[in-house]
Amino acid sequence: MNHITNRQAICETLMEAAENDRTIVVACSDSRGSASLAPFAQAFPRQFIELGIAEQNLVSVSAGLASCGKKVFAASPASFLSTRSYEQVKVDVAYSGTNVTLIGISGGISYGALGMTHHSLQDIGAMACLPDMRVYVPSDRFQTARLIRELLKDEKPAYVRVSRSATEDIYGDDMDFTLNRAHVLAEGKDAVIITCGELVPYGVKAQKELERQGYDVGLIDMYCLKPIDEEAVKRAASQADVIITAEEHSPYGGLGSMVAQIVSRETKKMVVNLALPDGHLISGTNHEIFHYYGLDDLGMVAAVKKARSEG
Repeated sequence: MNHITNRQAICETLMEAAENDRTIVVACSDSRGSASLAPFAQAFPRQFIELGIAEQNLVSVSAGLASCGKKVFAASPASFLSTRSYEQVKVDVAYSGTNVTLIGISGGISYGALGMTHHSLQDIGAMACLPDMRVYVPSDRFQTARLIRELLKDEKPAYVRVSRSATEDIYGDDMDFTLNRAHVLAEGKDAVIITCGELVPYGVKAQKELERQGYDVGLIDMYCLKPIDEEAVKRAASQADVIITAEEHSPYGGLGSMVAQIVSRETKKMVVNLALPDGHLISGTNHEIFHYYGLDDLGMVAAVKKARSEG
């Protein structure tokens, strides 16, 4: 079982790159520990900036550094980065086109036991609404590392949401990776599950269980939310009778909404969106919350079978 978090994968990837690139700068808002970036700060103290609990300053200072030629990775809890500093993200990063990668740590309901004040169920929709802001939600450590390496190659703004817990390995060091192209893990005619982030391992279990029960089900890891891989969605919709989306997000403005827009333009296929409700959630571990709201493998299996029976 994997114990390396996506946060750790980001730190290791940035440390490897920083050995030969002094323009890489990491900035935190009193979050080096929770972002697993303390090793970077220790190894590269002249390339690390601690802003304290001041997310608005974090974003504006990062944008300023980027305008001076730095490659900045700014990490803060997603619940605060996507709300408290939203205007700075909009103006200083997206509108100004600065080379800043915003890392929303402990996204979704990762801080489950702390309740709604620490949940980020709106960050994907909010960030995706900003022109020129890319949005990524990688699933495992290998995909996360490859994503960061690709983002180091360009100078465009991006928002990367990562979970707090370690997720089960989906890929390996030798994985194929093309930026902004979804990973199609399986194709199917009965249904296709499209998901991202921490829910992908649940999708893998659900796909295998449904296959065991005689269903032909596909699975897509849509780590790239913006720009979303439209061709992958269109291809899946042309093959499968039902499309199931599963996301650790509000039902508004996230993966389900994006997929439904694409599918509705191309076909009359049914799209079922599994998401967290528009309301105040229960408190608990992420696994408990996923199970309660039907976002784990059992919930995905039930959703596919229900949609097939109704279709």
